[in-house]
Amino acid sequence: MQISPAGGGDSQSHPGKEQQAAGVGILLQIMMLVLSFVLGHVLRRHRFYYLPEASASLLIGLIVGALANISNTETSIRAWFNFHEEFFFLFLLPPIIFQSGFSLSPKPFFSNFGAIVTFSILGTFIASVVTGVLVYLGGLIYLTYRLPFVECLMFGALISATDPVTVLSIFQELGIDTNLYALVFGESVLNDAMAISLYRTMSSLKSHAPGQNFFMVIFRFLETFVGSLSAGVGVGFISALISFFAGLDIDNLQNLECCLFVLFPYFSYMLAEGLGLTGIVSILFTGIVMKHYTYSNLSENSQRFVSAFFHLISSLAETFVFIYMGFDIAMEQHSWSHVGFIFFSIIFIGVARAANVFSCAYLVNLVRPAPRQIPVKHQKALWYTGLRGAMAFALALQSVHDLPEGHGQTIFTATTAIVVLTVLLIGGSTGTVLETLQVVGDDHDGPLSESLDGNNGYVAPSYNEDATSGNRLKMKLKEFHKSTASFTALDRNYLTPFFTSQNGDDEEEHGKIDYHQNVT
Repeated sequence: MQISPAGGGDSQSHPGKEQQAAGVGILLQIMMLVLSFVLGHVLRRHRFYYLPEASASLLIGLIVGALANISNTETSIRAWFNFHEEFFFLFLLPPIIFQSGFSLSPKPFFSNFGAIVTFSILGTFIASVVTGVLVYLGGLIYLTYRLPFVECLMFGALISATDPVTVLSIFQELGIDTNLYALVFGESVLNDAMAISLYRTMSSLKSHAPGQNFFMVIFRFLETFVGSLSAGVGVGFISALISFFAGLDIDNLQNLECCLFVLFPYFSYMLAEGLGLTGIVSILFTGIVMKHYTYSNLSENSQRFVSAFFHLISSLAETFVFIYMGFDIAMEQHSWSHVGFIFFSIIFIGVARAANVFSCAYLVNLVRPAPRQIPVKHQKALWYTGLRGAMAFALALQSVHDLPEGHGQTIFTATTAIVVLTVLLIGGSTGTVLETLQVVGDDHDGPLSESLDGNNGYVAPSYNEDATSGNRLKMKLKEFHKSTASFTALDRNYLTPFFTSQNGDDEEEHGKIDYHQNVT
């Protein structure tokens, strides 16, 4: 892992200069982080939605990188920004992904669990395949830079990872409907797991056995995804049991509780990586399980500490990623000769996103009565808010080493440009688009944590309606929703009482209160 400056012969013979360059590089990073947080606070305080915090961080990186190039001081500075993809996957992405999973426990997300799974699993698969096929066809007819089919699928997988961190803060400020917020947030969290599993599967297929048949590809994907999910859930339940029994008869365990709570997510990540699985998927589901069960066993002081701690490090990591992307655009030598690839990729991504959102919304609405269906205006908002961010950037950075002959560099350049454009343009125009779609102020009943039990929510529908329908697909989807409701009952009646020190109703009420604290 290269976190230190590239040590040439001059720096080897002058260790004092190397240390000075290190200090300047680290100081510059800290200054940009401070500036990003201060500027983000000012923008949020004045409700200036045209430049969200993530966009401000990108612009700061762009400006500093451009000034460094102009002043010819980029050598030492670039060296301290020359991180390998291992740095992203080991230090930056884990806290971001864990915090995302850690925020998924409140009732709005579990009330929409079936829809979220449909969008994030099936929808991401659709978007990945559609993007890959369109990019491949575009290369065949000389619209874009031509890539092999498997590499097109790899690009489709990595670019399908959405990261709407820019728009979620705007959602909260504008009072967007609770269920729309839950769908956007829930999809973005779970589709990271799907995207990275698809990318790893395609990468493994290209590297080891290009002649494998379709069923072996499916098996390899399921092995990676299900194995990583199982590892994460297993570690989460183990942490719940340990925290439950450790605090039965002993008081004043805040230090032990906090240490264990911080260590278990990284244990989950390293366990999955050591088993040849995907650590990001594992730590995501560890976060979901730990928030739902382990968190309830902590003392109030420990709960406040771990919530603040993970929010802190995830904010630092995410801000640094956006700064680095802007800095990278200005400093690195990218394959800008393939501008057509970038242009048409943006169009293809929009088409794939539409295929994802509208087809999945159609399937979800098949099993919901009219008052509870996802409105068309919410579907359009889901389509528009599919920004790309840290996960897509990190996977593209990895593709530079995975793909030969400059193909990885082309994909990295295109992904970086797409992330920057979506964050700056889509993120900055989200408020205006939401007002145009008339979804602003849909949450009339109060904060996001309230209005959870009203009739206007996307709660599980009654299955007595349309009982005479002969549509087999519709009946299968209804069975899926029934199984989801059965799991909710299993969780409330058995899992929550067994793994936590409170019953299901108490945990649910606690989740509402904690969620309200998070979003405010």
